[in-house]
Amino acid sequence: MDCNYDIHYILKRVPHRYPFIMVDRIISYTSSKSITGVKNVSINEPFFQGHFPGRPIMPGVLIIEAIAQTGAVMAYDELNGMQTDKFLYLTSMDKVRFRKPVIPGDQLILELKVMHIRKGAIKMKGKALVDDKIAAEAELMAILS
Repeated sequence: MDCNYDIHYILKRVPHRYPFIMVDRIISYTSSKSITGVKNVSINEPFFQGHFPGRPIMPGVLIIEAIAQTGAVMAYDELNGMQTDKFLYLTSMDKVRFRKPVIPGDQLILELKVMHIRKGAIKMKGKALVDDKIAAEAELMAILS
């Protein structure tokens, strides 16, 4: 279902803050099924100072982090029900692949689908796209504790 959840919605569901918040907006969310987020990649990102001077490329681990944070928004709602005494932990990443460099000016579209939910755990399959091409993909698992 199309939606337009802003950064305030996201910040209520993930513990990350500047400079480590890697998702700007949620544009689609179907409960227990899928979520789509957006990350606008700017030359002002602090990691571009050292990765790499003269040829800035978003570190692959941060692309995966953007996927994971988008998934965390959905996982928080699915597993937590907005309880503030629980914390969501990423427990595994499988089938991680990097397909295309991400550079300043790109817009990452972060798509995740639920593979399964059970006993306080969620497994999701996610990908980051730039211009409809896969930049990175992974399967992620998180638990609520």
